Amino acid sequence: MPSAKRIRPKLPSPQLFEATNHGLNLESTLADLPLHEFQVAIRHTGMEVAQVFEQHPSLPGVVLREQQQFFGMISRQRLLEFLVRPEAMTLFLPNSLSVLYSYARIEHLVLAATTPILVAAQMALRRLPQQQSEPIVVQIDSQTYRLLDVHELNIAYWQIRGIETQVRYERTQAQMIQTEKMASLGRLVDGVAHEILDPVGFIWGNLAHLSTYTQQMMELLAAYEEHLPTLPPAIADIQTEIELDYLREDLPQTIASIRAGAERLKNLVSSLQNFCHIDDVYPKPANLHECLDGILLLLKSRLTGEIDIVRHYGHLPPVTCFAGQLNQVFMNILTNAMDALLNQAVRRELAATFRSHSRSVWQAAEPKPQITITTQVRSAPEAGVSSSPLRWVLIQIADNGPGIGAEQRQKILDSFSVEKRADKETSLAVSYQIVTAKHGGQFYFRSCTLSEATAEIATQTDSPDDSMKSGSVFEIWLPLI
Repeated sequence: MPSAKRIRPKLPSPQLFEATNHGLNLESTLADLPLHEFQVAIRHTGMEVAQVFEQHPSLPGVVLREQQQFFGMISRQRLLEFLVRPEAMTLFLPNSLSVLYSYARIEHLVLAATTPILVAAQMALRRLPQQQSEPIVVQIDSQTYRLLDVHELNIAYWQIRGIETQVRYERTQAQMIQTEKMASLGRLVDGVAHEILDPVGFIWGNLAHLSTYTQQMMELLAAYEEHLPTLPPAIADIQTEIELDYLREDLPQTIASIRAGAERLKNLVSSLQNFCHIDDVYPKPANLHECLDGILLLLKSRLTGEIDIVRHYGHLPPVTCFAGQLNQVFMNILTNAMDALLNQAVRRELAATFRSHSRSVWQAAEPKPQITITTQVRSAPEAGVSSSPLRWVLIQIADNGPGIGAEQRQKILDSFSVEKRADKETSLAVSYQIVTAKHGGQFYFRSCTLSEATAEIATQTDSPDDSMKSGSVFEIWLPLI
C-alpha cells in the first residue's frame, strides 16, 4: 500500500506594517517605521522562501522560528548569495532552512521596538562591514519579530538629524536675538542710570557745602542774638512768623533726610548698573556679598514687612566669575522664594480671617516668612572627588515657605538635564546651566512640604528633630581658582 504523501503547510504571507501617520521627531522609535513581518518555521525549505522573495521584491528577509521561539534571520541578500552557488540546487533549495542558516549564519542585530531611532542607527553603523546591509530584527513582544530595512532606518535617521539641526538653528537664533535684546536693554538701563547718577552726584556733592553753610548761618544768628538781646519789633515778628526755634531743629534733620535719600538712590542705581552689567569674555574677581545686597536692594519693593531677610555672611575672598550671570542666578532664586513666601502670607491672612478662633491662634503661631542667605568657604561639596578644587565658596539661599511637592520637585530636577532643558528653558534650568557650565560649579536643590515634614517627625521614635521644617534650599558651589 503506497504511503501517504506528507503535506507541508503553506508559508504565511508577508505583511508590511506602515509607518505611523505623525511625523518623526527626536523621540521617535523603531515602532514608528515601516516593518516587515515574515516569520517562518525552520522546517520549511529554501525553495519556498525563495518563491516568496520573488513575489515580494521589497521583503528584506525572513525570521526563522523553531517551536514558536526565535531561531535566527536570513536576509534576502544572504539567500541570493548562496543561491548563485553551483551546489544551491542540491544543497540549499530542497532542504530545510536549517541547512541554509548553518551556512549563511551571521550575527544579526536584535532591538526592541521602543528603541529610539537615533540610538538604533548608531548601533547599526557600529556593525562590521559585511553586516552593514543586513536588516534589523525588531522585537515587538516575546512571540513577534519583524524586520526593518536598514535603508529605511538611515533615511529616518537623517530626517531626524535634519529636524534636530533645524531646531538647534532656530533655538540658536532665538537665543542670539534674546541675548541681543538683553544687551540692548542693559545698555539702555546703564545709560538711564548714568543720567540719574549725574543729578544725584550734584545733590550729593553740594550737600556737604549746604550743611556747612547752614551751620555757619546758625552760628551767625546765635551771635546776633547774643549781642543784640533786644530785637526790633519787625525782626521779632519775622522770627515768630517763620518759627525760628522749630526751624533750627528741623533744618539739620531736613538736610540729613536729603542725604539719606540721595544715598539710597545712588545705591539703587549702582545695583541696577551691576545687575545689567554685560559680562566680558573672561571672568573677573567679584564681591559676591555686594552682588547679593544689590539684588536684595532691587527687590526691596517686594520685600514688604511680611518677609524677613537674614544674612549670615562669612569671610569670602573675591571670586573669579561672570558677575552679571551670577546676578541673574541670585535674582531667579530669590524671586522664586519670595513668590512662595508671599503666597504663604496671603493664605495665613485668609486663614486668620475666615477660620475659627483656635485655628487663627495656631496660624498666628507659625513662624514669620523668612529668607536666610548663608555664605562661607568650604571644602569640596562631594567627598572623595580628588580632581575637585580644595576650596569652594558656598552660597545657600533657604526659605521657610510651604515647600515644593514631590512631582514638581522632580520636574525641576529633570529640567536640569540637557534633554529636558531643551524642551522648556525655565529660570532655574538657566541658573543651573550658568553655575555648572559657565563656572564649573555645583547647583543643588532640595525642598520639603509641611505634610512631608510632619510625616517624617511622626515616624521618629525618639524626640522629633526641630530642624525638620517645610521650605526650599538652593546651594551654589563655586570653585576658588
